[in-house]
Amino acid sequence: MRSELISVPGDPARPDEDYASVGLPASGQGGSIVVLDGVTPPATDHGCLHSVPWFTARLGGALGELSVSRRDLTLTEVLAQAITRTADAHRTTCDLSHPRTPQATVVLARWSPECVEYLVLSDSVLLVESPAGTVTAVLDDRLSLVPRATLTSHTATDATLRNKEGGFFTAAADPSVALRAVTGTLPRPEVRTLTALTDGATRWVEKFAQGTWTDLFTLIHKKGAEHLINQVRTLELAAKTKTPHPTSKTHDDATVVHVHL
Repeated sequence: MRSELISVPGDPARPDEDYASVGLPASGQGGSIVVLDGVTPPATDHGCLHSVPWFTARLGGALGELSVSRRDLTLTEVLAQAITRTADAHRTTCDLSHPRTPQATVVLARWSPECVEYLVLSDSVLLVESPAGTVTAVLDDRLSLVPRATLTSHTATDATLRNKEGGFFTAAADPSVALRAVTGTLPRPEVRTLTALTDGATRWVEKFAQGTWTDLFTLIHKKGAEHLINQVRTLELAAKTKTPHPTSKTHDDATVVHVHL
C-alpha cells in the first residue's frame, strides 16, 4: 500500500480545521482512511468551549482507532460510536443541542483482503478507481440540492436545513446522523485506489469547473495532490481579482488523501 496525504489551511493565520489519517492494523491485512472537514462556526456564540480543530481531532482519532480495531462494526456503527465518544468528552461543559455545536463532514473508508467499505456524509468526496482506470465519485449531494438563496443566512440555515429533513447532515453530537451517510461495499479486487478530498480541494471541479472527477483524479495521479491544491489556490486568487468582494471565503482548508491499495 502507498499513500499521499496533504492538508493546507485556507488562512495560515488560522488553525486548519480539516483532519486526515491513514490507519493500518498490525496484521497488515487492510487499513482505513479518515478525512473530516470541520464546519467553521459564525463569530457569535455556538454553545461550545472547544474549537473546531479540537472536535475534528477527537472525532477523527476515534474514527481511525475504531475503524481498524473494531472490524466487527460496520462503518455506520463506527461513526455512531465515534460521535458518542466525542460528545461524551464535552457533554458536561458545552451545549451539544446548539445547531452550531462543533461538527464536520466525513469520508471514511476501510479495506480488507475481501472488500472495501465506504461512508460519506455531507460535501467531502471519495473517488474510487477500478483496476481498469474507471473513476467513480461517491457523493452525498444533499447540500448541493439546497437552493443557494436559502444558505445566505446562518440563522435560517441552522433553523431549517442544518441536520434537518429536507436539508443536509453533518457529524455533530447526535450519533443517529450516521444512518444518514452514503455507504456501500465493493469487492476488494474491484478497487485499485481511493482518494478522499474536502471541499477546499474539490473546488477544482465543483466551483471552477476545470474538469470532471476523472480529470481531477488523473491530475493527482500524475502530478500529486499538492499540485492540485496549488492549482485551486491560483484559481481562487484569479476569482478574487474578478470579484473583489466575494460572498464566500477566498480560500478554504484543502485536504487530499490518496491511497493505492
